[in-house]
Amino acid sequence: MTEKSTPRLSARIERWPVAGAFTIARGAKTHVDVVIAEIAADGHVGRGEATAIYYHGESAESVAAQVMAAADAIEAGADRAAIQMLMPRGAARNAVDAALWDLEARMTGRPAWAIAGLAPPAPLLTAYTISLGEPARMEADARAAADRHPLLKLKLAGEGDLDRVAAVRRGAPAARLIVDANEAWTGRDVVAEAAALLPYGVELIEQPVKAGEDALLDGIRSPIPLCADESCQDRADLARCIGRYQAVNIKLDKAGGLTEALALTAEARAAGLEIMVGCMLSTSLGIAPAFLAAQGARWVDLDGPLLLAKDRAPGFVFTGGTMHPPAQGYWG
Repeated sequence: MTEKSTPRLSARIERWPVAGAFTIARGAKTHVDVVIAEIAADGHVGRGEATAIYYHGESAESVAAQVMAAADAIEAGADRAAIQMLMPRGAARNAVDAALWDLEARMTGRPAWAIAGLAPPAPLLTAYTISLGEPARMEADARAAADRHPLLKLKLAGEGDLDRVAAVRRGAPAARLIVDANEAWTGRDVVAEAAALLPYGVELIEQPVKAGEDALLDGIRSPIPLCADESCQDRADLARCIGRYQAVNIKLDKAGGLTEALALTAEARAAGLEIMVGCMLSTSLGIAPAFLAAQGARWVDLDGPLLLAKDRAPGFVFTGGTMHPPAQGYWG
């Protein structure tokens, strides 16, 4: 009988250039630093990728350090359930959780979706993000993307948003549109802002007000569904979203991994909320577990690899806005 080896956890930081610049209301990025967690055991290595949540004050360095703080627990045999209890939600737990899923898949020869009790995953239509900019720039970007991406997500900033949406609609007259206010509508009349966007076919508005100020949405009836992003990290946040938002954007870096994301999806649906699954800037390794969480979601925004100058191989294949998992690997 072969003796089992002690699991070993390691972490490293990788830098990936962005294609041009990725701009939102909080600033622009020309690269993303991702954290890779690896767990080696019995001749197999499971990998997970995470991106620091900058609005939580995380950095790649702090995430990597938090990953390594779990090394003793991993060596002692901690599984996904134990990690949920030992580590707080956030990017570090996502990296470790994904590595554990991947390791189990490799050790058992079963894909992660089967281990999770899910149906075989199907290709998904993902949104493509139009970065925040002047209307003319956003119109040009939308026109360039429209032939390949039937669903566009616009980054907004508050002042001048109507001009931006109108410009994108001119550039992509047939595209479906969702918008992300990135908390920039705090202090604005959300119903009036939404009503102004209605003629342009906008079908979803993400995070209109600042997280923690969600009570500003009490009693309002937006003509376009509102989606909680920063206001919904994991299941602990659901109570304050119900009645104020019609959808939640689930991101594994916020929730702390696929394990929590699947549980959050189930509880959100039970509460009558629609599901969107999104991502931070990341490579295909980062969105692989999110691809499973996104099965059956009404909106999918897993374009992280498309916004990079290059992706890791093997990566997801994107055709006409539809994403297909790589032929190799244990996620799809």
